[in-house]
Amino acid sequence: MKKVTRRGVLASALAAGVASGAASQDKVGQEKKMSKPAWDAIVIGAGVFGAWTAWHLRRAGQKVLLLDATGPAHARASSGGESRLTRGSYGSDEVYTRFALDSLPQWKWLSDQAGLPVFHPTGIVFFFQKRVAYVDQSLEVHRRLKLPTLELDRAALEQRYPQAVWKDIEVGLLEPQFGVLMARRAVQTLVRQFVKAGGEYRVAAVKPPAADKPLSGIELADGSTLSAANYVFACGPWLPRMFPRLLGPRIFITRQEVFFFAPPAGDARFGAAALPGWADFNNGDIYYGMPDLESRGFKIAHDKHGSPIDPDRGDRVASPGALADVRAYMAKRFPALANAQLNEERVCQYENSSNGDLLIDRHPVAANVLMVGAGSGHGFKHGPEVGRYAAELLTGKLKMAEPRFSLATKAEQQNRAVH
Repeated sequence: MKKVTRRGVLASALAAGVASGAASQDKVGQEKKMSKPAWDAIVIGAGVFGAWTAWHLRRAGQKVLLLDATGPAHARASSGGESRLTRGSYGSDEVYTRFALDSLPQWKWLSDQAGLPVFHPTGIVFFFQKRVAYVDQSLEVHRRLKLPTLELDRAALEQRYPQAVWKDIEVGLLEPQFGVLMARRAVQTLVRQFVKAGGEYRVAAVKPPAADKPLSGIELADGSTLSAANYVFACGPWLPRMFPRLLGPRIFITRQEVFFFAPPAGDARFGAAALPGWADFNNGDIYYGMPDLESRGFKIAHDKHGSPIDPDRGDRVASPGALADVRAYMAKRFPALANAQLNEERVCQYENSSNGDLLIDRHPVAANVLMVGAGSGHGFKHGPEVGRYAAELLTGKLKMAEPRFSLATKAEQQNRAVH
């Protein structure tokens, strides 16, 4: 048997202590490593706002996870469906003209990545019964931003677009650089590009957070949790459910109905080569539509805010009254379509702020939470710039915040001011 000396015992004890200390240090290191959030940012909601925010965060070098409970631009999402207008006429609201204009090259880039067009450069004609202040304010902003907008009187409108009736219209604004975005295709293409660029996307339902302090994690419907340094909630009509006390009284979810009609067989007057996207200001009660794109039909909708709707359980069947309303409008403005066959009807929703301004702001208590929403029926076109703004706000790189996007400006009574 080997003799053990006092010096040997002491050396063994010291060695054990060192080993124990090293193990403790390793454990602490592992705990620190384990406690570090798995992502720089988790974006909840893969609609147009969430997808573009995730994209811009990823471009900034962030490790980003994008989640959606159902899928990008799914059938019940406000970013779903076929098409959206993109335009730059906003009266004196230059912030939205700039957002639309600065978004345009990003939409064109995305269109180049898709197998089929995301952006159709149809142009937009916005017309008015009277020369209201909105017309001159829009023209002033467009001149300042060097947009090639054309002012058309009634005679010019009649010459360019004889398929419409212009006898009650005084002036139109033709924006040749804008057009129509293919909504579902755009969002799905962008999510693919985000993943291709190293982002991560998952289908997962997120439970409403407590949000009484900065979030340490989010809980999924299956009981698991995910952690990040920051969280972006861009949940469209589900955003008020995530923060019911804060946003429940401030975001109003309304039912909106759109229709597609078949032009007469062999009649090319309602295709994109002959007719741009259009909007009738109609004294602030806007109707809008698009030419027959990709053989889906002539699209028309009334921009009036509809009745409240639950995005999960709301009825998705268009009402006879809404159909009669748009048929009456077509009989007046596009008489050749008065009895056109209905190709498709769709019920979607707006998530309106009190006055139509977007919401892009941090949670007042949970400082690592950014809330992005309240598209208010005009938000889709701004998606690229909303994402850029949100990403820069989250990472601290935003040069100047836009007060109109703040939570503080969102009231509990609707008084629409943005058209």
